[in-house]
Amino acid sequence: MRDYRPEIRSVSLAPGDDRSITFYPAIRSHIFIWGIIPALLAGAAMTLLLTVIAVGDGIIIGTLVGIGRVIHNRILRTICGAYVDFFRGTPLLVQIFMIHFGLPPVLGRLLHRAEPVPLDPFLSAIVALSINSGAYVAEIVRAGIQSIDKGQMEAARSLGMTYGQAMRLVILPQAMKRIIPPLGNEFIAMLKDSSLVSIIGMEELVRKGQIIVTRSYRPEDTWFTVGLVFLFMTLPFTRLVAYLERRLRTGDQA
Repeated sequence: MRDYRPEIRSVSLAPGDDRSITFYPAIRSHIFIWGIIPALLAGAAMTLLLTVIAVGDGIIIGTLVGIGRVIHNRILRTICGAYVDFFRGTPLLVQIFMIHFGLPPVLGRLLHRAEPVPLDPFLSAIVALSINSGAYVAEIVRAGIQSIDKGQMEAARSLGMTYGQAMRLVILPQAMKRIIPPLGNEFIAMLKDSSLVSIIGMEELVRKGQIIVTRSYRPEDTWFTVGLVFLFMTLPFTRLVAYLERRLRTGDQA
């Protein structure tokens, strides 16, 4: 380990905040990393919170849109298809800008106000991540439903079930078995993509890293530690998805 900077001076991150940290730029790397971990863990907690809420909302939106993509209603199929195509075909960063910077002037006009209605970064982040996740989950749900043999629906209808009952009681329970592993992958992808909301000032993990680098001038130690925190967050979910895939494959073979 080497000293990074020769001068000795203290640096405070978020002074006055309970989570603030103070360190010296000239300290050795392992001491520096140990000092910034509490701030990074606070950012990691925000990253996890954003991901859980966004994927939870995405599952609700995606299930409704995914069903709308396969039912026998051309207008609804077209609307759901346009939603999926738009939010899968445009970058998540652009969607975040659309929500956080594009929506306030529209809200101002709708509410007959002279000024745009500003949105809280947390609300903008949740909305943008949720609708983006919903588009991907919709395709997962659609593929899961269409993977079920058509004879299952015909058998349910021949027993007197309505289309909705057959979908709810027969098709969806079977489709869920094939949907769960891809949903795990969607969670992992969203965990990493949520770092983009740092651009609108959300103090999640990447934003915390940016603040620390700005104040300490130690990018290599900081970004290496941020990468490790992301790795430790994604590894358990990666292992869980692999376990579920093995269990479900075994169930299919039984």
